[in-house]
Amino acid sequence: MKLTFLGGAGTVTGSKYLIETDNRKILVDCGLFQGLKELRLKNWAPFPLPPGDIDAVILTHAHIDHSGYLPLLIREGFRGPVIATSGTTDLCGILLPDSGYLNEKDAEFANRHGFSKHHPAKPLYTKRDAEIALDYFEPHEFREEKDLGGGLSLRFSPSGHILGSAFVEIMKDDEKITFSGDLGRPHNPITTDPAAIDETTWLVVESTYGDREHSEESAEDALAEVINRTVQRGGSVVIPSFAVGRAQMLLYYLYELKRTKRIGDVPVFLDSPMAIDASELFCRHTDGHRLSPEETRKVCATATYVNEVEDSKALDRSDMPMVLISASGMATGGRILHHLKHFAPDPKNSILFAGYQAAGTRGDRMMRGEREVKIHGHWIPIRAEVDQLDMLSAHADKSEILGWLDGFKTAPKRTFITHGESAGSTALQEAIEDKFGWHTHVPELGESVTLD
Repeated sequence: MKLTFLGGAGTVTGSKYLIETDNRKILVDCGLFQGLKELRLKNWAPFPLPPGDIDAVILTHAHIDHSGYLPLLIREGFRGPVIATSGTTDLCGILLPDSGYLNEKDAEFANRHGFSKHHPAKPLYTKRDAEIALDYFEPHEFREEKDLGGGLSLRFSPSGHILGSAFVEIMKDDEKITFSGDLGRPHNPITTDPAAIDETTWLVVESTYGDREHSEESAEDALAEVINRTVQRGGSVVIPSFAVGRAQMLLYYLYELKRTKRIGDVPVFLDSPMAIDASELFCRHTDGHRLSPEETRKVCATATYVNEVEDSKALDRSDMPMVLISASGMATGGRILHHLKHFAPDPKNSILFAGYQAAGTRGDRMMRGEREVKIHGHWIPIRAEVDQLDMLSAHADKSEILGWLDGFKTAPKRTFITHGESAGSTALQEAIEDKFGWHTHVPELGESVTLD
């Protein structure tokens, strides 16, 4: 077998791993590059091989940096199945059309206001492209083996990251390659723990937080402190949030804080049609998380859902303190940009990031202390308080990754460390070699390795 790293190498976005045998080409994950412009431009480049030559795509989970290139791959000729868990399939039914819609709206906005270098600006793909892609999905359940043809078979195991997320194990004869996708955290109050895997021939493991540990501070304590401090000075807390997973986690903590009266009766708004749909899906998939059906309904009822554009605009005209959750999580697009233009210049308010901020994103620049960011062609001053709750991350940190690896009874022949920026991947590589003595490698983008 040959393994080629078409994305997710040297960066936390664009995950794409190509497995080639004598008679099969399988793509594991099919994500969009996000963040730095030099990465985003890769989305527009020709795919490294004819998409029609790929026999199947397998998804670890639904996040756009793992699934968001699919509509383009299919538009350019891919005709095989997209194999995913039922939870991932349902979430992609929300995320992919929304991604296409946002691409269209961003291009439309750029053309209307004339700040694009391209005339006219065009979307990477459309909502219709994404809807067509959904017809290619084939749901498959956890722990059941699936024949991929050519002597290959597949098994999903829960990874504990978001609803439907999975470790992907691909078997050939007596050998196996395992892809961690995004590794979740143990003891999460909502998601189930990552499954234990005790052996694999080769391992591809993520390293998003490979060089750091999550804060041991209580997420509820930190969230309550920011909200109470901001409301007391008459401001609002604006939370850029990933629509899937993170938004539902925030609703859970806000429900707990209100239930225990640790925050006042401040209104909570969820202003993201995609996050609203994901929350409703979360309520239906009660077998995919720890909460009871009753708890799930109460958590989802914590916020007022904002669907209509005019209702979203009205939030920016309101003077009342509020907690406003809106996508996207790294402030790369969506309704959050309009809210940041209004709330970020006012020092009464707080901008609260709830997880990892990839290099080059607006979230990253704001967390680094930049006092203005460019939104829709205009420089917006950042005078609001800027905070981050990294303990809300759905990614395992360094110690948690090592804890999961400690479950392997035998060392993989080789462990490939991916889905991390340079510092994270290198730090995790050193930690794995020091703790386990395993043979590791940090691949470069586009690198191919023969697995023998």
